[in-house]
Amino acid sequence: MNNRRGKGLVRPYVVTDGRAHPSRNTFDLVTLVLATQNAPTSGLSPEKRRLVELCRPGSLSVAEVAGHLALPVSVVKVLLADLVDSGHILTRAPIPKAELPEAKLLQEVLDGLRARL
Repeated sequence: MNNRRGKGLVRPYVVTDGRAHPSRNTFDLVTLVLATQNAPTSGLSPEKRRLVELCRPGSLSVAEVAGHLALPVSVVKVLLADLVDSGHILTRAPIPKAELPEAKLLQEVLDGLRARL
């Protein structure tokens, strides 16, 4: 029998206090996460404290946070919701990609440049 329980392994439901869903459903894999600078981390669980410390230098996506913490995305979303509610974390949608110009416009610019050379 393969024993997959290693030292330090904590079940996801323990990390989230038994909750399977976040209090808000606003997190996407590419939602950007940034820690507030002034909120004290005393009293936070070790996982929440690590999450806040990870995001203090700059914003990371939800997927990046989950990867760095080696936690399932669903668990990270629950932790993030708690931290947003407590004021430790700010989130925002990623900046949308700029709309690409139409091929016709690009061709006209290229033709104009060629005509000048």
